[in-house]
Amino acid sequence: MLKKIVKFLRKKSNIVTLKKRVLWVGGYALRYWKEMLFYTILGLSGTALSLISSLVSKDLVDIITGHQTGKLVTTFIFMICMTLGSTLVTQISGYFSSKINLRVENTIRNEIFEKILSADWEHLSKYHTGDLLARWGNDISSLSNAVLSYIPNAVVYLFRFGAAFAIMARHDFSFALIAMAGMPFSYFISRNLTRRMQKNNIRSSVMNAKMSGFNQEAFSNIQTIKAFDMIGHYVKRLKELQNEYVKMRLNYQKVYIVISILLTLVGLGVTYLSYGWGIYRVWSGAITYGTMTMFLSLSGTLTGTLNSLLSLIPSGIAITTSASRLMDLVELEKEDFSEKEEVRDFCKQYGSSGVGLEVKDVEYSYLNGNKVYENVSITASPQEVVALIGPSGEGKTTMLRLLLALIKPKAGEAYLVGDGGNKMKLTASVRQLISYVPQGNTMFSGTIAENMRNVKEDATDEEIIEALKSACAWEFIEKLPEGINSPIMERGGGFSEGQAQRLSIARAFLRRSPILLLDEATSALDPETAKTLLRNITEDKHPRTCILTTHRPAMLRGCDRVYRIADKHCHELSKEEIQEVINS
Repeated sequence: MLKKIVKFLRKKSNIVTLKKRVLWVGGYALRYWKEMLFYTILGLSGTALSLISSLVSKDLVDIITGHQTGKLVTTFIFMICMTLGSTLVTQISGYFSSKINLRVENTIRNEIFEKILSADWEHLSKYHTGDLLARWGNDISSLSNAVLSYIPNAVVYLFRFGAAFAIMARHDFSFALIAMAGMPFSYFISRNLTRRMQKNNIRSSVMNAKMSGFNQEAFSNIQTIKAFDMIGHYVKRLKELQNEYVKMRLNYQKVYIVISILLTLVGLGVTYLSYGWGIYRVWSGAITYGTMTMFLSLSGTLTGTLNSLLSLIPSGIAITTSASRLMDLVELEKEDFSEKEEVRDFCKQYGSSGVGLEVKDVEYSYLNGNKVYENVSITASPQEVVALIGPSGEGKTTMLRLLLALIKPKAGEAYLVGDGGNKMKLTASVRQLISYVPQGNTMFSGTIAENMRNVKEDATDEEIIEALKSACAWEFIEKLPEGINSPIMERGGGFSEGQAQRLSIARAFLRRSPILLLDEATSALDPETAKTLLRNITEDKHPRTCILTTHRPAMLRGCDRVYRIADKHCHELSKEEIQEVINS
C-alpha cells in the first residue's frame, strides 16, 4: 500500500491534481471556520464526558466490590450526570450540525448554481442535464458534509484515540499494547477496501448521472413515449440500467461485507484477548474489577475509533471525487458580463433612434471542428425586419446564438451599431438589450403573469395584456376564467403549441428591447395569424431591430432584407430573388 502511495505521489500530475482538489475544498472550509470550531468543541466535549464516565464507572465498580472506599450514592449520581451530559452534548451537536450543514449546503448550492448558469454555453452544452443535476445534487451534498465535519471529526477521533490510550497506559501499559494489537491487521485489511472504494465512487458517480439523465429525458418526453408506444421499451431500458447499477453495487458490497467481517473479527479478537488478560490480571491481584471494566470499555473505544479514523480515507476519496466533478463545471470558461454599464450607456445614447447589428467577415466552427461559416457578413438596421432563410442545419439558429453571444466567432466580429456608425462588440452583457423567442416551447411552470414578469418584474397587468394583444394571444387568454393568472404547466402544458408560441412572443414584446430575435417563432401559427403578428412588429412605434429565421416564404413579404445561409456562406437576396422565393 505504501509503495503504491509513494508511486502515486511521485507522479507530479497526480500531486498537482490532488493538491488542487484539496485546496478547492479547503477554500470553502475556511469560510466556515467558526462553525467548524464550534462543531469540534462540541465533539471534544462529548468525548471528554464519555471518557470521564469510564473513569467514574471504574470507581463505582471498585466501591461496590470493596476494593475502594468512597461514597456510593455520590459516585453513582456523578456517573449518571456524566452519562446524561454526554447524551445532551451528542444531541446538541446533532442539532447544530444539521442546522449549520443545511445553511452551508444551501450557500454552496447557490454559488455553484450561479457559476453553472454563468458558464460558457458552448462548453456547458457538452454535459447532459441529468449529469448536471447529479453533480449539483449528490456531489454538493458530499462537499457540504465534508466542509463542516471532515476536519472536526478527524480532530475528535484523534483526541478520543489518544486520550483513551493515555488512560489505559497510565493504569496498565500492557492493556494499552493489547488494545493496539489489532491496528496492523485493521490497516492491511482496510487498504483493499480503500482501493476499491475509489474506483466504486467514480463508477457510481458516472452511473448516477446516467440514470438521472435517462429519467429526466423520459419524464420530459412522456407524450412522445406514449405516441410511439414505447412504454415497454423504456421500462426495459430502465430495468437494464438498474440491473447494471445493482450489479456494480453488489460487487462492491460483497468485498465490503468480507472486509467488514474481517475487521469485526479483529475487533472481537482484541476484545476477548483484553477480556482474558483482564481476568488474569484480576486473578493475580495486579488490577481491580473496576480497572478491568474500564479497560474493556476503553479497548472497544480504541478499536471503534481506529475504524473511524480509517473510514476517513475512503471518505476523503469520495470528497475529492465529488470536488473534481464540481470543479469540472465551475472551472468552465465564464461568459463576459463585465460591460453591463457600458452597454446601458450605449443604449441610453443611441436607443431613442434604435440600435442595429452588424456581423462582419465571421468564421465559426463547432467544438468538434465542423465549420459553419466562412467570411459571413450580415447587417440589420433599426426599424428593419431581417429574415434568415436556407436549408435546415446550415446555420440560421447558430447565427442567432452568435448575436446572443452564446458562441464566439473564430474570426471576424459582431457589433451593436448606433447612430453615426458607433459600434460596440457583442458580449454576454449585450443580452440585456435583446428579446429572444427560441424554437420549441419555452414557457415555465407558473401563471401566465409570472412568466411575463420573468423578463420585466415591475410589469403592470395592463402592460402584460398589451403585449399579449400584440402577440395575438389575448384572444384566447381573455376567455380563460383566471385570465393572465391562469396556470401554465411544465413545458407549456395546458396550451397548444401555437398558443404557447404566442405567449413566448408576448413575453419578448413585454421586455421592450431594442433588438428582437425570432427563431422559427411562427412555425406553429396559421398563415393569417403569422401575417398579423409580423404586421404588429413592423407597425410598432418602438425603435426595434428584428431578425427572424423562417421556412415560410410568405413571411418574407414583410421583411426589409433577406439573407440566405447555405454552404457556410451568407448571401443577401435582391428584390427579384426574394420575390422568386415567395412565388416558389
